[in-house]
Amino acid sequence: MALSDPTQSGEGAAAKLLAPIIVKKITIVEGGHHGGAWKVAYADFVTAMMAFFLLLWLLGATEENQRKGIADYFTPTLVKMRQGSAGANGLLGGASLTDVDNYPHAMGQTGTKSITVPRGVTGGPVEGGGRGELDSEKLKELRDTIEKKLVQRRQLSHLARQVRVMRAPEGIRIDLMDNADFAMFELGTTILTKDARGLLEVMADTLKDERAPLILRGHTDSLPWRSGVAANNWSLSSGRAEATRQALVLGGVAQRHIVRIEGVADTEPLVSDDPADPRNRRISLLLLDGRSVAKPVRTGPTGSPAPDAKAKP
Repeated sequence: MALSDPTQSGEGAAAKLLAPIIVKKITIVEGGHHGGAWKVAYADFVTAMMAFFLLLWLLGATEENQRKGIADYFTPTLVKMRQGSAGANGLLGGASLTDVDNYPHAMGQTGTKSITVPRGVTGGPVEGGGRGELDSEKLKELRDTIEKKLVQRRQLSHLARQVRVMRAPEGIRIDLMDNADFAMFELGTTILTKDARGLLEVMADTLKDERAPLILRGHTDSLPWRSGVAANNWSLSSGRAEATRQALVLGGVAQRHIVRIEGVADTEPLVSDDPADPRNRRISLLLLDGRSVAKPVRTGPTGSPAPDAKAKP
């Protein structure tokens, strides 16, 4: 019987034990719509669009002096750089976004580098849209003049808070408002109070040199009339507007400049959340700009509308 070689059997066992171990490493790369890279790009795009629309909103909702203030906020603080304005070494070549365009020819345009409109165009009928003839400087001038005249009359200085000057779609509106401690008229009547007569004297002195057409509008609150009274808020607001017209004409405002009086009752409350708020009782003086000039009303010697010459008797 043949015996096996122990040497050969040992080498085979060793070779079997020392066989190489192969490790297979698999790397999975995500791609396509299952990946997340597109989400980062989309988020960057949405952020950029949000910033863009915010910029458009700021340009449309602010006036030139406000835009200059915003531009100055981001202007470098170094004196040398500030003299060159924002972007001195950048895209605009030393100009600011709020600098007025400088076109060499007569048919140029007016505006800023951020918003440029053809010369002569005043914008649409929106609050603050278009400068028109009564721009922000005129608004500030009227406000300062009224406040100064009221302060000069010590007995009327407390009424400065009853006057609000603001831009309206048709021009500049001056609101003379009531409150809990002040009333333009005696309760339920068209009789001006003593303080109101003084306030209208100041308004007449301020507006008598204005050439813009003027509309007077009377407002009331929503408090109902007691039963048995034939009057209503419509007639009351119209009567108060007429009483205001008479006081302004007596104070020196040219009658031809007052083109219309209106009574709107409680349909246009200043405080819409509380129609009974006393601030809803007010007289609005509306100075029209060039876009909203109403046709003047012909008046007779007594101030009433003159009859049409072509009308039949």
